[in-house]
Amino acid sequence: MTMRALLDTVESSRELPASADVVVIGGGIIGSFTAYYLARRGLKVALLEKGRIGGEQSSRNWGWCRQQNRDARELPMATKSLDLWEQFAADEQEQTGFRRCGLLYLSNDEAELAGWARWGEFARSVNVRTQMLNAAEAAEHGKATGKAWKGGVYSPTDGTADPSRAAPAVARATMRRGGTVHQGCAVRGLETEGGRLSAVITEKGSIRTRVAVLAGGAWASSFCRQYGIRFPQATIRQTVMAVAPGAGELPPALHTSQISITRRSDGGYTLAVSGRGRVDPTAQLLRFSTQFLPMFMRRWRNLAPGTLEGLRSGHESLSRWRLDQPTPMERMRILDPTPDTAAIRLTHQRALAFMPALKDRAVTGAWAGYVDSTPDGVPGIGEIASLPGLVLAAGFSGHGFGIGPGAGHLIADIVSGAAPLVDPRPYHPDRFKSSAWGQVADF
Repeated sequence: MTMRALLDTVESSRELPASADVVVIGGGIIGSFTAYYLARRGLKVALLEKGRIGGEQSSRNWGWCRQQNRDARELPMATKSLDLWEQFAADEQEQTGFRRCGLLYLSNDEAELAGWARWGEFARSVNVRTQMLNAAEAAEHGKATGKAWKGGVYSPTDGTADPSRAAPAVARATMRRGGTVHQGCAVRGLETEGGRLSAVITEKGSIRTRVAVLAGGAWASSFCRQYGIRFPQATIRQTVMAVAPGAGELPPALHTSQISITRRSDGGYTLAVSGRGRVDPTAQLLRFSTQFLPMFMRRWRNLAPGTLEGLRSGHESLSRWRLDQPTPMERMRILDPTPDTAAIRLTHQRALAFMPALKDRAVTGAWAGYVDSTPDGVPGIGEIASLPGLVLAAGFSGHGFGIGPGAGHLIADIVSGAAPLVDPRPYHPDRFKSSAWGQVADF
């Protein structure tokens, strides 16, 4: 089983429009929800995707929709997103797999528990429900592991959605609301008039527009570079694996330092080691290395050198593209990196050791994805001053799936001039121009 095989399909719109109020570049969860909320407001919106809707990291993540342990800047958006997941399902009758199943964290590390407790104090100050667990409570919640735990956290209002279904469901709803969706349609670049964006150029023709949203995920920084926009971004190749249904006594979503599990819509489980990944060297990574060094230093135990696959994929290229020739996006329609076999072995070994119920469950598949990150782990969202009309929405740092509805709503607010869902200022990419870029909440 591969993620490509699991991903829901979407039928593209027949014709590329000659003009649009807004063009959204990138059909992942962020781009899809952005297009959806713009279409709901009656704007003529075109959603463009070089490959398949949701084909990259939006379908390769765990599916967690959480408030627990969010950066303080992201927490308001995370809280709003939980309600928006529910509202989308009620309004559109589309199945994203979202449910508030609760998220469980268990630990035997005193420092980790202390950090969760600090976050819990902060969360309660902003009316977010989270419950610290003592040893007895942790043992009860985590009885399927068969192990003793010093403590944990339970966030009852958090939940999960299905990464293989969510972005396609939102794209279909966008079309019903009057938007258009175009797959296999890579954006080669932009045109300007009088210093302002005037058109989006695709491999299939141009679309006149005054506003474009760049929700290009791992490709965003390379795209920005074409226009002299410096957006620091690096990707980590992370691997997950899947096992067959039948271990029903396990929690629906559980995190420990050794292994994390998520129950999928089919009853099977996705397994991963949190934070573990490969750093595939690229020219872009070298370019931004000084800004990412603090993050890499904090995570050095879980990161390992990768291969030249990232270089060959082309998403972190420093080259310049021509509008009349194929770009790297056309040569690599979907980033589908090779799973890390060592990570798969380690993940499976830990899963069997921690969760006896998985011992008879067959391994059904594995896949990898490139997680696009910013130096401070918080996305860049906002209009680019040097290119009016271009709104950046990228660098979600592995958190984008769960906050996809809130991010899409906020971006639609920015574009349409509506009152913002949450304060947009903490997300603006201009912060990377100052020394404040490296600040990370101490939770």
